[in-house]
Amino acid sequence: MSDAIFSVPTPVNEPVLNYAPGSPEKAALKAALAEMKSQKLDIPMFINGQQLRTDHKVAIHPPHEISHTLGHFSKGNATHVKQAIEAALAAKPAWEAMPWEERAAIFLKAADLLAGPFRAKMNAATMLCQSKNPFQAEIDCVCELVDFWRFNAWFMQEIYRQQPLSPRNTWNRLDWRPLEGFIFALTPFNFTSIAGNLPTAPAMLGNVAIWKPAESQVYSAAVIMEILEAAGLPPGVINLVYADGPVVGEAVFAHPDFAGLHFTGSTKVFQALWKTIGENIHKYKTYPRIVGETGGKDFVLAHPSADPKAVAVALSRGAFEFQGQKCSAASRAYIPKSLWKAVKTYLLEDLVDMKMGNPEDFTHFFNAVIDERAFDKISSYIAQARNSEQATIIAGGGYDKSKGYFIEPTVIEANDPKYLTMCEEIFGPVLTIYVYEDKKFEQTLDLVNSTSPYALTGAIFARERAAVVLASQKLRHAAGNFYINDTPTGAVVGQQPFGGGRASGTNDKAGSILNMYRWLSPRTIKENFVSPTDYRYPFQQEA
Repeated sequence: MSDAIFSVPTPVNEPVLNYAPGSPEKAALKAALAEMKSQKLDIPMFINGQQLRTDHKVAIHPPHEISHTLGHFSKGNATHVKQAIEAALAAKPAWEAMPWEERAAIFLKAADLLAGPFRAKMNAATMLCQSKNPFQAEIDCVCELVDFWRFNAWFMQEIYRQQPLSPRNTWNRLDWRPLEGFIFALTPFNFTSIAGNLPTAPAMLGNVAIWKPAESQVYSAAVIMEILEAAGLPPGVINLVYADGPVVGEAVFAHPDFAGLHFTGSTKVFQALWKTIGENIHKYKTYPRIVGETGGKDFVLAHPSADPKAVAVALSRGAFEFQGQKCSAASRAYIPKSLWKAVKTYLLEDLVDMKMGNPEDFTHFFNAVIDERAFDKISSYIAQARNSEQATIIAGGGYDKSKGYFIEPTVIEANDPKYLTMCEEIFGPVLTIYVYEDKKFEQTLDLVNSTSPYALTGAIFARERAAVVLASQKLRHAAGNFYINDTPTGAVVGQQPFGGGRASGTNDKAGSILNMYRWLSPRTIKENFVSPTDYRYPFQQEA
């Protein structure tokens, strides 16, 4: 045991490689894609450091090439979930007792492994499994996950350094304890980095976790576990299971040692889980922490003073990068009548230039949506708009799932600001625009604020500072991540911590110290160096 007080290396955001022609990273990624495409993996669950396989195999297909099989994963059942919980609880005492700097070292090593020897493999897995182009994969599954691990280690150190004042004869201390029990991490398909962060952020602080990823993200989830094991994560600290949601939920939420939920997904599911936890509250040893980032209906609002070209680029990038399958994706826009002609022209020019297809072809900006269920839901909104008198499709509108789940980038102009696609979360490449009268900017602010139950991201475009100030004030609670003259997507760890309020979640800001606090239970310690030896106080004396 060392007596030194160690310092975590100061984190910096991982540079995004550009994959330019002739670059070594482009050659490495193409080689990884070819190698992984030629294999058919048999992906196990990871419980107590062991790889568990079952007879129930589920095929994995690229969303953009559904005729190809990447491999299969082993579907688990209630027995496996119970094994995972037992393994986590058995691993907890030793993991919690491990010096914090040793826990930090594991995740710092994982970050360097991901940024180095695992970079091409992780990018390839995310591109193939989730249909992301090289840039969207790079900023997600490599750079953001590396940032999570490095910055969270730094945040952990900063928390542990926070200690109370101590007057004379007294030493006051804070013992930053992990939660009692285990954490359940329920993660989405759309960001590999989120899937990696939700179980590891609590684990870094001495917690143990059961991790259930979306089935459409299992391929890259397994790579994350491979990296963590290579970095030296002890068996049982994080247990990765693939089982149906109700099966996992029944075991997790009825267990007395359930201590917290770390969730990213739909608002409906999160509310159902919260209700279940509430109904079972009498069963738990402690009050569980509930942290969730859920849906969004993210907006772009342009003031008449805005730069129309900047607005158009914010829409084309914000609405259509990764097929609009970002929690932060621009889904509704409010454009003043005086700018609409120019914005429309620039936007349509961008859409004509966008190539759609297999992400293995690096010239494709736009790829497939994640699965058939998403395809059917998104295309139904487009079909309704095509037959509506309240809306006009001005770009895209086509879709085809014969070879992959492809939906064209679609722009709808709505005559009614409360039209269906202006209000409901679609989670796909559909942007709806409402054109307002220039003189009604302030009324439009009220419209933006009241149209959706969500409050995740939003953007204001304006050259006039007074308009920026007014929008910032009136839309203060309309977005947890608010952007000025920028697209409402692309939050960076340590720079723009991510999360929203209202129906968008608990706003515990992944990528900041705020999220880390949620997985700790502080203990106050007071030590008296000179203890009283008389019960009486001076006030009791009369003379």
